[in-house]
Amino acid sequence: MPKQKTNRAAAKRFKKTANGGFKSGAAYTSHRFHGKTKKQRRQLRGTHMMDSTNVKTYKKLLAH
Repeated sequence: MPKQKTNRAAAKRFKKTANGGFKSGAAYTSHRFHGKTKKQRRQLRGTHMMDSTNVKTYKKLLAH
């Protein structure tokens, strides 16, 4: 049986953590910052943990 390929688009966007979770950049950070408060902009920086409801799906995409 052939090996399962990693989804390259997902691999570029998500990183698997040591405990099996996933981290990624926040959404809503590409444009239209004038409609967001300074607090929102500050909290959108950096990486965030993925919601647990999506983890099962992304484990399949990033199977290595």
